[in-house]
Amino acid sequence: MCLLGHTPARGVRSPGCRRGYHAFVLWPQTRVAQLLGASLPIVQAGMAGGITPADLVAAVSAAGAFGTVGAGTLSPDRLRDVVTGIRARTDRPFGVNLLFPPMRAHAACAAAAVNAVLAPFRTAAGVAAAPHPQAMPTGLVEAQLQVAIDERVAMVTFAFGLPPAGAIDALHAAGVVVFGTANTVDEARAVVAAGADAVVAQGSEAGGHRAGLDSEALVGLVALIPAVVDAVDVPVVAAGGIMDGRGIAAALMLGAEGLQLGTAFLLAHESTAPEAYKAALAAAREDASVTTRAFTGRRARALPTPLIEALETAGAELLPYPQQSSLTAPIRERGIADDRAEWLFLLGGQGTRLARRLPVAELVTALDAETRATLARVG
Repeated sequence: MCLLGHTPARGVRSPGCRRGYHAFVLWPQTRVAQLLGASLPIVQAGMAGGITPADLVAAVSAAGAFGTVGAGTLSPDRLRDVVTGIRARTDRPFGVNLLFPPMRAHAACAAAAVNAVLAPFRTAAGVAAAPHPQAMPTGLVEAQLQVAIDERVAMVTFAFGLPPAGAIDALHAAGVVVFGTANTVDEARAVVAAGADAVVAQGSEAGGHRAGLDSEALVGLVALIPAVVDAVDVPVVAAGGIMDGRGIAAALMLGAEGLQLGTAFLLAHESTAPEAYKAALAAAREDASVTTRAFTGRRARALPTPLIEALETAGAELLPYPQQSSLTAPIRERGIADDRAEWLFLLGGQGTRLARRLPVAELVTALDAETRATLARVG
């Protein structure tokens, strides 16, 4: 069977039958739900930057979906504290998102040029000095990985690149399920070849960074899901612009067995995103966002701001991730402190018109109900 489970809400025809699968998809007990030990195959994206606190992740998992910590550049001790905090709030499973970006050098003159463009924004934000670019701390991701293994979290999802040799085997030995992110079919195949248990197929509609290996490709979800489903033998999780049960049902009918939602949870009551950030996303039209490397050096979908426009139009050579991010970070930090949207990196997907400002429990209940209703209507 494509998807296994008990007392399904509805069946949906699946294109996966061409690969020898049974042509019936079941909601909600898909293979993704079973891998994660969750009641619903809905994964809250592991968004970095301090906006996936223990309260949010625990609330998602407690509601029957699957919460994920965005580890980003969290220190190992801080990551362990967040994991402990989640476990103090729920006994349901949750995961950790780890980043494995390629290491790239930059020219000193490039940093000087970017800092020159940022100078007016630092002045306006009250940032005294131009920062020096910072690469990913040596050994950070390996230490984060060890925390995930030691704590035996239910799932680790990886982005920006493949984990180091032996990492996935070590995770599996600790009983941890591993998901990897892909923006293309070739990336999906590489993720599976590395040993991942499922592929997160991230469409161009998705907010946040292009989280695949290194292509930063922009392929729409309707085209991407069935192509990835036909290319790999593991379950596929759809990510990108999904905000309600209609989007979930559509992804299921394209062959996905799980859904990853970021922007939808970013506006939830438990999210610690600044109020100015939430308000900007809630007011944005579906055509408002842009994809840019300006803020962090890696392509991401976000709402346009004067800072992004200045860097895009200046023609300065941008630094790679995360060095570019370290140059804009002091301005972003002041935006968080002062709740000023124009200094924030307003990451968000294309489905913002459908965003709802609800407690997580109400949002998850609504997503499940909407999915069941949509499947019943089209079935």
